[in-house]
Formats: sequence, structure tokens, C-alpha cells
Amino acid sequence: MNDADVSKQIQQMVRFIRQEAEEKANEISVSAEEEFNIEKLQLVEAEKKKIRQEYEKKEKQVDVRKKMYGYLNLPNSVYIISIVTGRLNSDWEVNVHGVEYVSEIDSLEVAKIVSFVDFMDFDENEGIELGKELGRTKFKSYLNEYSMQLNASRIKVLQAQDDVVNSMKEAASKELLNVSRDHHAYKKLLKDLIVQSLLRLKEPAVLLRCRKDDLHLVESVLESAGREYADKAKVHSPEIIVDTTVFLPPAPTHHNPHVSSCSGGMVLASRDGKIVCENTLDARLDVVFRKKLPEIRRKLFGQVAA
Repeated sequence: MNDADVSKQIQQMVRFIRQEAEEKANEISVSAEEEFNIEKLQLVEAEKKKIRQEYEKKEKQVDVRKKMYGYLNLPNSVYIISIVTGRLNSDWEVNVHGVEYVSEIDSLEVAKIVSFVDFMDFDENEGIELGKELGRTKFKSYLNEYSMQLNASRIKVLQAQDDVVNSMKEAASKELLNVSRDHHAYKKLLKDLIVQSLLRLKEPAVLLRCRKDDLHLVESVLESAGREYADKAKVHSPEIIVDTTVFLPPAPTHHNPHVSSCSGGMVLASRDGKIVCENTLDARLDVVFRKKLPEIRRKLFGQVAA
């Protein structure tokens, strides 16, 4: 066998293998397409069935409502009162000419629901089912309304409690004005506030700002406050620089109650201003009020606020 015959035989084998491969590929493709179509058809049918069931259910609900409201005013309708509190009362009292309640009325008056049975088209079971549906719908409506009113009442109570607490704080703020009127006691208080601020800052040099009316009292206690701080902190007396150009706001007045004000005390800061200790009487009142708020509410309202 020469080279030409060998080459020809090889080409025939290649064509045969290629043909078999193409046929196999076609078989796989056809089989996959068939499986896909079957699967798709099954899914489509399943979804169609679900949709049909859903719409059948809705149609039944519509039919029930049509019967319920269509027959409600007919003269041959018999009216029944059902008490719905998560269950249907088994006691029925029927009145063809009007409506009468069952003998055993449940305490939830809002759950009284009027339903009916028309003996020409409905049997008793259908009437009971209609009564249940009416009852559930009406009861949910009353329950939602009750819940809304209850929440509104709770909000009003909380708002009233907040108003009382805020008025109490305002009264305490007014009492702070009396602190600075006793110069001897106020002078000692200013000294204690300065020492407390220095212990908080622990800086070798600080800036101090106070009210203009308190400037003389503050300057008179600086030296003794510095010594007391040095004794307690076991350090040298700090340099305390009093700001004599910018002051804290003055005390509040009745003429301008909404203007920024300060009842007394001072503000200390590090030389670079990065650390600030606000030790005014108003700031101290805020701190005490926040800490004691649960106790205040308990004494006022007999419970700890959440």
C-alpha cells in the first residue's frame, strides 16, 4: 500500500469519526430539548394550577360577599347576633322582625357582629360561616381602632409626664439665681468649682472664663483655689489666666427669657483650648438632672421610666 492509499484510508476514518460525533451531538441536543420542553410544560402547568386555585378561592370569597350583602335586606332573611372573641358563641337567638342579642353577652361589646341566614338559599352552616367572616372582619377593625387609641393615650401620658419633669427643671433653674445672691456662700462655691475643674483638667496652665458680675469674686479666690488644688494633686500651683475680654452670658431676666444666659460658675480650658471643663451652675444642674431622672420620675409617677 502506497502513501496515497494510506492517506485516503485515513481521510475515510476521519470522516467516519466526525459523522458519528455529529450524530451523537444531534442526539444529545434533541434529548436535552425534549427534557427541557417537558420540564417547562410541567412548571407552566403547576403555576397555572396555582393561579386557577387562587382565583377560584377569590371567586368564592366574592360570591360569599355578594350573597352576604345581597340577601341582607331581603324580608325573608333571619338575623343572628354572633359574639366573636377569637371564637364563635354557640348561643343563638333569632328574631325574624329585627335583631336581638344572645342571652349571654360577652364583655367585649365591640365584638357584637350582625350576620344573617337566609333559609331559602343558605343552610345553617353557611350562615354560621358568614357570621364568622363578618365577625373576624369587624373584630379586627375594632381591635385596630382600640390599639390606635391606646397608643395615642400612651403618647399623651408620656407627653404630660415630660411636661411635668421639664417644668420641674425650669423651677430648679430659677432657684439657681438665689445661689449667687449670698456672696459669702457663692464665693466658697466658686472656689470649690475652680478646684474641681483643675482636678479634672490636670494642666499646668489654664484659661478661666466667668460672668462679668463674678469677676471680682473669682479673682479673690484664685490663689487659695490654686493652693488647694496643688495640695490635693501633689503638684505645683497652676497658672490660671482669667479672660477679662470675653465673659459668660449674664444671669437670665424676665424681660428676655429666651436670650442666652448663665446662672453662675465658670468654664476652664487648657491653654490650647482642646480640653474644656464647663462648670457653670446650669451645666451642673443638667448633669444632676440626667443622673437623677429615673429617681425623679419614680417619685413623681411611681415608676421608673423606660
